[in-house]
Amino acid sequence: MHETHLYELRRERWRLNRRPLRTLDDARTFIDSVGFCLLYAQRPAVLLPTFLGAWKGSDEKLPTGSTAFADPDATAAKELVVRLLREKSAYEANVFPENNFILSAAVFPYFYALVGDRNVKQAPKAGPRSEYSLLAVHAFERIEKDGPIPKHRLRERLGGDLSEAALDRALDELWARLRITRVDYKPDEGVFWDVLARWSPQAVKEGATLPVTAALTALVSKYLDCVLAVSQDELEQFFSHFVGRARVREAVNALQAARELSFVHVGGRVMLQSASVHAAMAREFKPQSSSETPAVRPGRPLVEGRRGRPRRAIPARLPRKDSGKQ
Repeated sequence: MHETHLYELRRERWRLNRRPLRTLDDARTFIDSVGFCLLYAQRPAVLLPTFLGAWKGSDEKLPTGSTAFADPDATAAKELVVRLLREKSAYEANVFPENNFILSAAVFPYFYALVGDRNVKQAPKAGPRSEYSLLAVHAFERIEKDGPIPKHRLRERLGGDLSEAALDRALDELWARLRITRVDYKPDEGVFWDVLARWSPQAVKEGATLPVTAALTALVSKYLDCVLAVSQDELEQFFSHFVGRARVREAVNALQAARELSFVHVGGRVMLQSASVHAAMAREFKPQSSSETPAVRPGRPLVEGRRGRPRRAIPARLPRKDSGKQ
């Protein structure tokens, strides 16, 4: 495969080929297809689709989070994302600076298994060994009591001479562990926050009980489906934002053992590819002779299958869920 071929296939998958999404159904289909994306462009670049790019049907001159306020398309795209969040067709996570990391409803429980707080019945506590500050603990208590609540009202009810920057840091601490989440946005009041376990209890319950290894393996498989092919270094770089590289290598080894992983040469580099994508692309681009008999491809295949060996139950695709009417 040539690099330009992979580039064009990604553009097709990520809706950068002048097919802009406009409706809520379009948005649901897109986020379900890719599994996860960013809202805006990211600097330095991250190998992920962007919701704004899909909205525009192009990746030309996409703004970052710090400049999106001046882009009318960014405002319209964000409004559509808010509609997805309201109906729980998508979720947000605090991973990349000044950007929205958006996950489909099917993917989110697996992500929660990696980064979420599994002891959801116990409120956050401050202390020398705690990952939560005292202000974060107080903010959680107030959100739990009054949520969903906009940030300006939360700041008022916390009282004292509280700066907006300090409150943002406290909210980020809670959001990073998925104790809270943004559930709505209104122009006159801003972002609304709520306790995630109350707002979406089923997703949290499912994620809190998933084994980390199984969750990571499923996410790696979905990421390979999203980007079509990727080097192992690029794969580890992406997942290093929320899990150690050693665990990513273990997940890759598990997929290889289960025969859910293939290899493809792209521009002189060996890249990882999900077995399902590899098989689909092989069928699509396999040359045919004039007699319609499949031509024999010279050389040995990158991966030779074996018969009679049971496959491990690791999904190549995450299970689809209802579009979010919970």
